[in-house]
Amino acid sequence: LGGPLGPGSQAMSWISLEDAVRSVRFILDHPEISGPVNLVSGFVAQADFAQALAAALHRPCLLPAPSFALRMVLGSEMANNLVLVNHRIDAKRLRNQGFQFDDTDLSAVMRRIYE
Repeated sequence: LGGPLGPGSQAMSWISLEDAVRSVRFILDHPEISGPVNLVSGFVAQADFAQALAAALHRPCLLPAPSFALRMVLGSEMANNLVLVNHRIDAKRLRNQGFQFDDTDLSAVMRRIYE
């Protein structure tokens, strides 16, 4: 039993293990890519992430973790900066170099992992 963290509307970046490995190999094969590179397939609302995970695990997604409870458990600074904030990270540099992500459907990735 679980649910979204806080309001659930905050953006959450994600990447499949396969795309992460392919991304690193791509970077290693392209020496012209230097400096920091974001390895993310995209981002979804945290509530959508929770729903996709729950569906893949065949569990309900009913009970959200309220923001105040997350602040109590994690501390205000960590909860606000890690869990309750928007993380709209983009892999623009990687895509601009020609990399294409294979896994762009979060629900499909979750089903593949947990089935």
